[in-house]
Amino acid sequence: MEDQINFESRIDFTDLNEKITRIRERMGMVIIGQREVADLLLTAMLADGHILIEGVPGIAKTLMAKVMARMLDVTFNRIQFTPDLMPSDILGTSVFLPAAGRFEYRKGPIFSNIVLVDEINRAPAKTQAALFEVMEERQITNDGVEYRMDYPFVVVGTQNPIEHEGTYRLPEAQLDRFLFKINVTYPSVAEEIEVLELHDHGAIAHWQELEPVLSVEALKKLRAQVAQVRVDPKIKSFIVNIVDATRKSGWLYLGASPRASIALMNGAKAFAAIQGRDFVVPDDVLYLVNPVLRHRVQLSSEKELEGVTVDQVVQQIVSKIEVPR
Repeated sequence: MEDQINFESRIDFTDLNEKITRIRERMGMVIIGQREVADLLLTAMLADGHILIEGVPGIAKTLMAKVMARMLDVTFNRIQFTPDLMPSDILGTSVFLPAAGRFEYRKGPIFSNIVLVDEINRAPAKTQAALFEVMEERQITNDGVEYRMDYPFVVVGTQNPIEHEGTYRLPEAQLDRFLFKINVTYPSVAEEIEVLELHDHGAIAHWQELEPVLSVEALKKLRAQVAQVRVDPKIKSFIVNIVDATRKSGWLYLGASPRASIALMNGAKAFAAIQGRDFVVPDDVLYLVNPVLRHRVQLSSEKELEGVTVDQVVQQIVSKIEVPR
């Protein structure tokens, strides 16, 4: 989205813009095209939100998550979700030590700064529920003891939208904890030729050699700047009106929760900062409305049968909301 407004920002975004440019450049060495996806990943990272990436097999969903994690100088774990995965395989478990005569808690792979949950919809509800507390509160509770996650903590989930054999629908409570649901589409013909060139020259195999751009302290500083981005009361009303309209639409069986309003505001603040602005404009909200809402609402059975998509309904709802001037 191109911003045509001339203004002088009260926040110095020079460092933020420089680092965003470097991240885009380094990601572009491995990920061809997908500029919008990259911007949404960066926006979510600055807004301190979890990310759900959906797309057909073979379009580099997992690679995108790995490369994004590589841009931060933080710890990274990958958990491959399978139907037989148990909650303890994620969170860890207490192990009895005979010599000491006590139990010791052994932390699971969820204890990392960025956690890639690959094929997240392949684990049953019992295992999905293990993520509820940690995604919302950045902590887990084991035997009555709370264990806090290190800063930062971001869950990146990937899933395939077309294969239903051996998959489970994610609980609404879990979906609501993701800031964005990002849909990844096929590359263009020209972009796919570039992908072949990269593979032909072995460039993809060296993605792990990319140098990190952001340290933990640098990320914390940038997030603090994002928090200072102004949101006019009219913009807040615009956000709430959109979310409230999803609850009243006859096309939707389930509307969005107040968490969606918070996600839309926080995401818009981060996106405005990436554009170099210290205030949110309506276009920021409109740009993010589908990624924020598409996984938080459910179509009515009639509209599902008609083949209507959630994105189409969301856009239809937004078109009827007055845009603040």
